Amino acid sequence: MLPTPLIMSVAAQHSGIPFPTVLEALGMMIAFESLREAGTRLPRAVGQSVSIVGTLVIGDAAVRAGLVSPGMVIIVSATGVASFTLPALGLVQAARLLQFPFVIAASLFGLYGVLMLGLAVVGRLAALRSFGVPYLSPIAPNILGDMKDVVIRAPWWMMRTQPRQFEPKRMSRLGVRPRKSRGTRN
Repeated sequence: MLPTPLIMSVAAQHSGIPFPTVLEALGMMIAFESLREAGTRLPRAVGQSVSIVGTLVIGDAAVRAGLVSPGMVIIVSATGVASFTLPALGLVQAARLLQFPFVIAASLFGLYGVLMLGLAVVGRLAALRSFGVPYLSPIAPNILGDMKDVVIRAPWWMMRTQPRQFEPKRMSRLGVRPRKSRGTRN
């Protein structure tokens, strides 16, 4: 599916590299993660510059020494920069940890390995419960009434009731007490 000139260019870049592609990728990922961690442990003014300059210097030196191909440096750095777009720190750390098993699965079994590991991760997330609530709720199990703000946030006036998976004692979100039936006394 890729254009032939692109495949030929990537193959020509990798021709002088002594390591298999998976070791090349894992080595670059470990170097990138260690520089990122070093940058976070240093003071803010120094840490960012050490991380950026260190990544540039190590990447350039590795390419010049013939240890990694320029294409691999581009792919690993693009993956690392893309991880900064994730909004939650926990999600960033989970993605950083999961990228290593995905690379190993891809090297062992190809696209089928990536697919099977992805299905295993989604299956595990679907089986988890946090404080008695399904982790992927309201997507799995699918509760249509609670999907008011999953992809696009609904207006506040449409979200007057709490999601059903929380099993609330009071369904109203706004603090308004539910109406009592006529036959009860206070």
